[in-house]
Amino acid sequence: MFEVTIEETFAAGHALRNYRGKCENVHGHNYRCQVTLEGAQLDSVGLLVDFVELKKVVHGVLDRMDHQWLNEFPPFDVLNPSAENMAKYIYDEVCEGLKTRDGVKVGAIRLWETDTASATYRP
Repeated sequence: MFEVTIEETFAAGHALRNYRGKCENVHGHNYRCQVTLEGAQLDSVGLLVDFVELKKVVHGVLDRMDHQWLNEFPPFDVLNPSAENMAKYIYDEVCEGLKTRDGVKVGAIRLWETDTASATYRP
């Protein structure tokens, strides 16, 4: 099995609903998002996926979230904008963007809210 991983960043604000503590208040993060793809076969060039292509797909997701108030950004206008829910959302969106890539799947999304706190979603 091969894996390729990229990391990208974006900034956004949110407030956790039904939470008691500092994070119930309006605040923001400089998020760092790690996307790992996996697959058993390389293409004729020897790549699982071109990093340029992967970054384009990931930027297509993260750029929409960048500098947004996530509590009004669907689906987080209904779903709590926790790091866990955001990681799952990013996973779903990246999967959609890569659906034409046979044999390549998203292995995991890891989303850091700070340098020392992250959430990971993997299927």
